[in-house]
Amino acid sequence: MGISEPWRDIVKLRERLRRYAELRRAVRELEGLDDRTLHDIGVARSHIRGAVEGR
Repeated sequence: MGISEPWRDIVKLRERLRRYAELRRAVRELEGLDDRTLHDIGVARSHIRGAVEGR
């Protein structure tokens, strides 16, 4: 017998929240870098979110 549907939804939601927190943490870390460092790694400040999200 597998996980019931409501529990499956809760597990999916928990995973989505974890992933969102992970992405926000990465954005905050990159936003904390100075422009020169961002340039060195090839990310423009205006493109931080897209870079983190893989766009």
